[in-house]
Amino acid sequence: MMRGPRPEAVPTLIARACILVGFLDVAAGVFPHFRHSRMHTLAEVLPGTLGPFAAALALSSGVLLLLLAHGLRRRKRRAWRAAVVLLPFGACAQFAYRHSFVGVVIPLLLLWLLTKHRGQFDALPDPRSRWRALANFVLMGAGSILLGLAIVSVHPRRLVGSPSLAERLEHVLYGLFGVDGPLDYAGRTSNTVAFSLGALGMVTALTTCYLAFRPEQPAARLTEDDETKLRALLEKHGARDSLGHFALRRDKGVVFSPSGKAAVCYRVVSGVMLAGGDPLGDVEAWPGAIEHFMDEAHAHSWTPAVMGCSETGGEVWTRETGLTALELGDEAVVDVVDFSLTGRAMRNVRQMVKRIERNGYETRVRRIRDVGPAELARIRRAAEDWRGTDTERGFSMALGRIGDATDGACLIATAHKSDETGPGPYGDLKAVLHFVPWGADGVSLDLMRRDRGADPGMNELLIVAALQTAPKLGITRVSLNFAMFRAALARGEKIGAGPVLRVWRGLLVFLSRWFQIESLYKFNAKFRPRWEPRFVIYRSPKDLPRIGWAAMQAEGFVTVRLPRPLRRLGRRAPEPRPCAHRNQEHGSREQGARAA
Repeated sequence: MMRGPRPEAVPTLIARACILVGFLDVAAGVFPHFRHSRMHTLAEVLPGTLGPFAAALALSSGVLLLLLAHGLRRRKRRAWRAAVVLLPFGACAQFAYRHSFVGVVIPLLLLWLLTKHRGQFDALPDPRSRWRALANFVLMGAGSILLGLAIVSVHPRRLVGSPSLAERLEHVLYGLFGVDGPLDYAGRTSNTVAFSLGALGMVTALTTCYLAFRPEQPAARLTEDDETKLRALLEKHGARDSLGHFALRRDKGVVFSPSGKAAVCYRVVSGVMLAGGDPLGDVEAWPGAIEHFMDEAHAHSWTPAVMGCSETGGEVWTRETGLTALELGDEAVVDVVDFSLTGRAMRNVRQMVKRIERNGYETRVRRIRDVGPAELARIRRAAEDWRGTDTERGFSMALGRIGDATDGACLIATAHKSDETGPGPYGDLKAVLHFVPWGADGVSLDLMRRDRGADPGMNELLIVAALQTAPKLGITRVSLNFAMFRAALARGEKIGAGPVLRVWRGLLVFLSRWFQIESLYKFNAKFRPRWEPRFVIYRSPKDLPRIGWAAMQAEGFVTVRLPRPLRRLGRRAPEPRPCAHRNQEHGSREQGARAA
């Protein structure tokens, strides 16, 4: 007895069938020799404009079905509705222009499959952004021009003269706007070409306008109530994970366990539901929050992933979901009681700190609540101006703000040049380090910024100052930067490392030219930390490239900037919040050793 495909495989199979039908429709609209020769005489009794109109309809239906295939593979309900509407039109166009019985049966068979399996297509919409309208315009415009060049060139016997490529391109560009170009064709071919080019232009314009003006589906963001609940969880369980406080970024969404005792914070990027760090709250309640997270990912057909969870978190995630864990790197944690500048191993750091202090630099380490408003505003402006990139970097290990009224427990370390009180927009301020709370007795490094004109070693100076001041503030542990693939870098440079490990280390060193992989590891290692492994959680190896791309976007390494008109179009009105400085942008601690 033959069995049908597994239910979870149905959307992928239907998406592939949709791609096939789309290509058939495009081919029917572009290539005249693709028409069915035995029924070609039927065209003689059809109205004069029906053939060109059917060609344009087949072409536009095919292009739209190709665009919808990705949404069908992701089980999107709206893609299903659009495909159900388009397929009958495509079948009619195939019959009227190509006169093919097979060309009619295949779309109708796909329509039947869509109707039969409509329950599989129940995914909710993704968060929407205006840049998709620009991307659609660019890609659809380029594709329309290429298809247009094919359309104007596949009728050589009907084409009058021998026009150049430039003249053909000019005819395509005019035709996309519904205007006659310089080329001339014999018989009905002129109408067929004109209708087809006009259809391509109309599809490009309509899809772009739809993406630009459709009602927004906003990305999930923390509400005041969500933030209050998360702070309550951190108050009870914040000492467990050094990344817990970063869950309070306000550009994240959150799902809670049924009991409210645990939560998972996330952001959706390129169809990936990306969680950062471990779940918050009681470990016993984590499974409920994780189940809600997975249900949300399934409801929207998002790819679930977790960046930077601990070993305990990885064990719970893999046990509860069946996902897989892969070691991503290590977090550097310094135990304050064990830190000292004495000894041969700390000689380089000790000499650098002493040299900078002799040059007239002094440090101040305080809680945010102990910094005056005027000085805090100056620190905030300096940190933003000293940012090394145009956009904020950070997601799983960055808070994204300094000096918020609700973040009074955060720690800030500043470096000042004692002989410079007036010059420069920030007076004697030369460098800033910002830490977030890690329970009651720890802090976790958020960002590191310095004046580019200051002496080298500002970051080392401030880390040492923070570690030396920590006992007075009741701090016993300090989490520094995260070092990606640290184990491979460390083992690959040792005697006896195998060829595979050496090649892997060489690749990481090469990539460090752009992503600071090796430099962060070496910077962290100066302070003799203990290394805590961090993991990425994923569903399937084939999802890793997509997760990596989404993580790079979330962390700010890959950005898409819209032209000013579209940025103004997509700008939302600010949501009222009682906390000040919500929109300040700051970089992550992954940037920390850039200048070191």
